[in-house]
Amino acid sequence: MSKPDRSQYRPCVGTMMINGQGEAFVGKRIDNKEGDWWQMPQGGVDDGEDLREAMLRELGEETGVEPRHLEVVHQMDDELYYDLPPELHGKLWGGKYVGQRQAWFLVRFTGDDSDIDLEAHKHPEFCEWKWVDPDLLPELIVPFKRDVYEAVVADFKPHID
Repeated sequence: MSKPDRSQYRPCVGTMMINGQGEAFVGKRIDNKEGDWWQMPQGGVDDGEDLREAMLRELGEETGVEPRHLEVVHQMDDELYYDLPPELHGKLWGGKYVGQRQAWFLVRFTGDDSDIDLEAHKHPEFCEWKWVDPDLLPELIVPFKRDVYEAVVADFKPHID
C-alpha cells in the first residue's frame, strides 16, 4: 500500500495527556452538536513550527495547561492519517485538505486538575473535560478518527505507568 500524498493532508499534532493514575484527558468539542463525542487535544502545525513546540502550544490553547506541568514521555515514530467524511469535504480548512496527518505525543500531566482551564484561550474548543481509561478512547471519538485512536492507544500503552 502506498503512502498518502502528504500535501493533501493538514499537518497536525495530537496529544494524549495522562494523569498520575494513567488516565487520559478528553474534551467534548463545543462545535460538535451531532453526538456525545470526546477527543484528545489536537491542532494544526504552523509553517516552520517544531512539532514539540506546536504540541505544547495547542495543548496550552485547548487545556490551559502550562509546559511546567508537563513531561513529554514519548512521540510516535510515524504520522497517522485520517480522511474527512464526504459531508465535511470542502468545509474545513478552506477546502485545501482531504484530512489530517498527525504527529502524536504522550505527555504526563504533573499539575492539579485546577491547572486545567478550558477558557484560557479566547476561542475555547472544549465545553467539558474528564479523565478516562485510555482503552476507552476509540469508543469516545467520532467514528472517522477511530483507527487513529486505536493506533495511538496501542503505541502508547507500554509507556503509560
